[in-house]
Amino acid sequence: MADNLSAATTARLTLQGLPLRLIQDGLLEEKAMVQALQAAKEANTNLVSHLVANNLADAREIAIAASQEFGVPMVDLEAIQLDLETVKLVSDKLLAKHRVLPLIKRGKRLFVAVSDPTNLHALDEIKFQTGLSVEAVVAEEDKLQRIASKAIEQADTQMSQLTDDEGLDLENLDVTGGDDELEGDAIARDDVEDAPIVRFVNKVLLDAIKKGASDIHFEPYEKTYRIRLRLDGYLKELAVPPVQLAGKLAARIKVMSRLDIAERRVPQDGRIKMRISKNRAIDFRVSTCPTLFGEKIVARILDPSSAMLGIDALGYEPAQKDLYMKALAQPHGMILVTGPTGSGKTVSLYTGLNILNKEDTNISTAEDPAEINLPGVNQVNVNPKVGLTFAGALRAFLRQDPDVIMVGEIRDLETAEIAIKAAQTGHLVLSTLHTNDAPKTLTRLVDMGVKPYAIATSVSLIIAQRLARKLCNSCKEPVEMSRDALLKEGFTDEEISAGVKVYRPVGCGSCTDGYKGRTGLYQVMPVSEEIQRIILQDGNAVDIAAQSAKEGIWDLRRSGLSKVKAGITSLDELNQCTTE
Repeated sequence: MADNLSAATTARLTLQGLPLRLIQDGLLEEKAMVQALQAAKEANTNLVSHLVANNLADAREIAIAASQEFGVPMVDLEAIQLDLETVKLVSDKLLAKHRVLPLIKRGKRLFVAVSDPTNLHALDEIKFQTGLSVEAVVAEEDKLQRIASKAIEQADTQMSQLTDDEGLDLENLDVTGGDDELEGDAIARDDVEDAPIVRFVNKVLLDAIKKGASDIHFEPYEKTYRIRLRLDGYLKELAVPPVQLAGKLAARIKVMSRLDIAERRVPQDGRIKMRISKNRAIDFRVSTCPTLFGEKIVARILDPSSAMLGIDALGYEPAQKDLYMKALAQPHGMILVTGPTGSGKTVSLYTGLNILNKEDTNISTAEDPAEINLPGVNQVNVNPKVGLTFAGALRAFLRQDPDVIMVGEIRDLETAEIAIKAAQTGHLVLSTLHTNDAPKTLTRLVDMGVKPYAIATSVSLIIAQRLARKLCNSCKEPVEMSRDALLKEGFTDEEISAGVKVYRPVGCGSCTDGYKGRTGLYQVMPVSEEIQRIILQDGNAVDIAAQSAKEGIWDLRRSGLSKVKAGITSLDELNQCTTE
């Protein structure tokens, strides 16, 4: 008896406000309403969403009842032209959590569409995030969910394209440092006076992403301060802020990177993760270095999407691609990628790993540091300070049942010997070396102290590469060249007789000095039996190069000439990247 009285009392107390109004209007019976309230609570959702989702009441009739009960205006969302800039005032997380939609901003007031005006917690959170006075208007639940989802998707698309930074909330971008979110005390270091610094740094980062830069340089000098972007391999000035801001700019970037802002005497390394849309986040690898007039900071932009482009987008010729794919398909052996810093070695390696990254393959990498996060790959950052070297990581990998191992760089004999042993004992090993071309890579290993027979029996493929700027398709123009000039550049008589059209850069509003983007120039050299024999006989790089040419392997120059003939790059750019 007591339990029944308790239940009845609870029902009367619960059935107030909107639930009671819906019963009085005949939309639901009292018993059904009590059950709906209980079910909504168990499902952790609001009453209106539960009623509409389970077809217990009509969305329009609920909205009319809510409007009348609370004296809140009702709107028809299908008759309103949404402003995406207003939608972006509130984070996607809050919009999805509370099922609301910002409609109009008038001065310091923000009008927000809700299906349940009693959801005061949602309005308070939006008020806290935006700093605006929030006023609710009632909308039909089904229309609200459909139009809100579409608006959020459009806003995310617009933001990810980054065609226009105006209107972005540059003070409240979703930024984390390293692997952890910035804590409140770290953010609090940037007081109200430094809000312009916050906006400026965020805009620089966004501009760099939008322009396709690979690095951002923040450089203090005695009387000036400049910010430069590395675009397609060349530095271009982006901004010249007042030199008085040098300290604040450095402090802000160090806070974002979770570095010690009080330490200005020694170099520091950190990371920033910036989420620019729901589906896209960009990492920045940050390095500081004390100079005469302050800390120079370089931020390397690490875009995970670059590793997902696929091998077809990297610029390999069909025969070169086939050789790389064939080597990746082998169960063991070593693939070496060589070239100077900034030549795209990492992207080539990650592209290969992405191809190999399957459920039945155990992949482990040792990097300094891991530049791009690849789900499904076990990535390790080497840390010599605590004894975790490339060699140490390799030894650990070999005890963990690996199929594929990637070593960021072979720097010493110990690492080289362990990697070669791994390649000889049934593992596929990928790594990089700093040499000018493929034949010199083999002799470089000999110079490091690796036995020739070990090299001959383990290395299966060597890829030497460079990055050349691509001509802008909107403004490039053909240039006349004599037969002798073409022969001097390296074209054959047969190619010239068949017709060679060479283009030069011009420059327009959609490119940088006539170039837009970069493509790879490759020398993909398999270690054939004849090359193995040369290695075992202590042959030099010249002997290996001659044999490689006999086997029809293109060197970097030949690969570049094919790109020139195809109108992809210019002779001037090719001559910058390779020797004649």
